[in-house]
Amino acid sequence: MNPMSICSSSSSSSSGSSSSTKAWIVHGLVAGAAVAVAVGAHAYILLRRSRKFRSRVVGIIPARFASSRFHGKPLVPILGKPMIQRTWERTKMAATLDHVVVATDDENIAECCRGFGADVIMTAESCRNGTERCNEALQKLEKKYDIVVNIQGDEPLIEPDIIDGIVKALQAAPDAVFSTAVTSLKPEDGLDPNRVKCVVDNRGYAIYFSRGLIPYNKSGKVNLHFPYLLHLGIQSYDSKFLKIYPELPPTPLQLEEDLEQLKVLENGYKMKVIKVDHEAHGVDTPEDVEKIENFMRERNMS
Repeated sequence: MNPMSICSSSSSSSSGSSSSTKAWIVHGLVAGAAVAVAVGAHAYILLRRSRKFRSRVVGIIPARFASSRFHGKPLVPILGKPMIQRTWERTKMAATLDHVVVATDDENIAECCRGFGADVIMTAESCRNGTERCNEALQKLEKKYDIVVNIQGDEPLIEPDIIDGIVKALQAAPDAVFSTAVTSLKPEDGLDPNRVKCVVDNRGYAIYFSRGLIPYNKSGKVNLHFPYLLHLGIQSYDSKFLKIYPELPPTPLQLEEDLEQLKVLENGYKMKVIKVDHEAHGVDTPEDVEKIENFMRERNMS
């Protein structure tokens, strides 16, 4: 099916998020509150009392047509709606977002998004990744924001509670410039390079991300008893950091793994991670479309 053939003005909301996600997010935020002690509790409390610390939040969905692995992916139909529309509808349900926009370099995507009611920011084709596209969109917005949430357009079933969770995590961790989410990794996905893995420290900060299995044991096999973590395609940034991100030079690990979050870690910045109970349904290949449609049919999700 031609992905452009089903762009319409329909914008009905998808089904609500799972209650279990909320429990995981609350658990993940507990460690974040303790960070205040390390950076100066007095200053932190004053910021929190003012209720102005990183309070203005914008959600940006970067989308490009010319994906190397899946050409035209944002417009591919998922049960009759473009994938980008499903992602936008779910994102709009997040309580912490003051505004949501789509950032794209493609007029076909822009026209489709305007058709179902989304605000669109046109960005340059030269953007090397979603983070740079978010940064350019941020500079073109009339209002100023403290936090930018980068919502991957290929997560059509993203939970609004996860968006809220990473925003609150960044607000609660003034020593971090970046926050993201992970969930449990399925054993069968352990060696899949399209499923990015993550390891974190005891305080909930990221240590490393990899397309390979991490940690890796001597047997060379997936340990069925180890709680591996799968990185979800959503992240938030302090807007001041986002402005300098494009100026940071590419780093060896970032280039080798082709993971933009590694440039953050290699340059010495901290990244807060929350764990959520979420079954990832990202669309990386055309084969994933059938899987996600079957999942939605089984649960009567329209």
